[in-house]
Amino acid sequence: MNRNNGRNTDGTFAPGNPGRPKGARHKTTLAVEDLLHGEAEGLTRKAVELALDGDTTALRLCLERIAPPKKDTPVQFNLPAMETAQAVLQAVSGGDLTPMEGASVMALVEGYRKTLETTELEARLTALENAR
Repeated sequence: MNRNNGRNTDGTFAPGNPGRPKGARHKTTLAVEDLLHGEAEGLTRKAVELALDGDTTALRLCLERIAPPKKDTPVQFNLPAMETAQAVLQAVSGGDLTPMEGASVMALVEGYRKTLETTELEARLTALENAR
C-alpha cells in the first residue's frame, strides 16, 4: 500500500482511509477568504446599494439575510387520545397538516409510544423481581 495517498497499489482506497482531517479546509475556500478578508463591510454596503437601485439578485440576497426562509413552523391541531395514528392521518388528508408535518408528528408519536412501552416493561419487570 502506498501510504502517501491512502490508496492500495491497485488504486482503490485502503481500509480505514481517514479522508480529510477534521477541521481541514478546502484550498479554494481559504483563497476566497483571503481575498475577502476585511472587505465584508464594503461588500455588504455595495449589495445594499445595488438592491436599493433595483438589482433583483442583490435584493434577494439582502432579504434572505434579513429574513431567511423558515425551515420549520409550529403546527397546532387537536390531538385526541392516541389509540391509533388516525388523527394525524386525517389531519394530513384534510389538508390541516402537510405530509412533512404529518411525518414529523408521527415520529414524535412513535418516540412517545416507545417511551411508554419501555416504562411499562420496566414496571412489569420490577414487579416480577419484587414478587420473587
